[in-house]
Amino acid sequence: MGNNLKEIKTKIDSVKNTQKTTRAMKLVSTSKLKKAEEMAKRSRVYANKLNEIFEDIVSKIQVRGLENINSSFFVDAKHREIKKVDIVFVTADKGLCGGFNVTTIKEVLRLIADLKSRGIKVRLRGIGKKGIAYFTFNEIEILDKIIGLSSSPDYEKSSDFIRKVAQDYLDGLTDEVILVHNGFRNKISQELKIKSILPLGFDLNESSSAAQQHATYNSVNIEPDEEEDVVLDQLAQRYIEYNMYYALIDSLAAEHSARMQAMDAATKNAGELVRDLTISYNKARQESITTELVEINAGVEAMK
Repeated sequence: MGNNLKEIKTKIDSVKNTQKTTRAMKLVSTSKLKKAEEMAKRSRVYANKLNEIFEDIVSKIQVRGLENINSSFFVDAKHREIKKVDIVFVTADKGLCGGFNVTTIKEVLRLIADLKSRGIKVRLRGIGKKGIAYFTFNEIEILDKIIGLSSSPDYEKSSDFIRKVAQDYLDGLTDEVILVHNGFRNKISQELKIKSILPLGFDLNESSSAAQQHATYNSVNIEPDEEEDVVLDQLAQRYIEYNMYYALIDSLAAEHSARMQAMDAATKNAGELVRDLTISYNKARQESITTELVEINAGVEAMK
């Protein structure tokens, strides 16, 4: 009985130590989340402005006609054949964040299966140790991979990474680029985001109020302008680079949110386990005391 009491006491001490660790990790994640959330908010403002600019550009191109645009970044979405697709995924470099990484990995696997079922070749490019480790372990080839960037987003490094992807698209090595990451919705939930970042496609036959408005002021044919096309390419490149960088910031905020929740749940579970073990310890201790009293009484009776 004494050994049983000692074993339970050891378990209680062990769980309490674990609880201290998970509580500390929750506090760290909460602090990091505040910084990442603020960064994500500031970046979202820039991203929204960039999207507005591109919406305006697209509406003008709809009027001008794609045949007058000498840019490989823009295509008619309804008249292109897709044979090869690059999937760029973002996962965390660390674990202990619940199903955060699993959600992204499952979506990438689903996309791969769906694309391959349609006869489309798929290539993977990964950011984040956890996702890379999973696909490497399962012998799924990853064309490009980088570790350390998802835990510490850097614009230059992320731009270098996505430029290689964009160059493969411009060289005709791939027909589409899809970006997959688990993004930040709020402090208690994340949102899986799948976005086709290349090509910058649209339906040329799609009517819009913006396009019609531009058409009113552009009744004459517009001749191709080489300088204009260069500016358009530069804007497209910046748009793609910032989408990649924003995905990293968004993913980092979501990661801290998921880890904060996971550590909070672990801390509560540890507390419940300590309570259960304490009850078991008290019961075992009472049984031990009762047994000792019975043995003492039995000894006294035997001596009479």
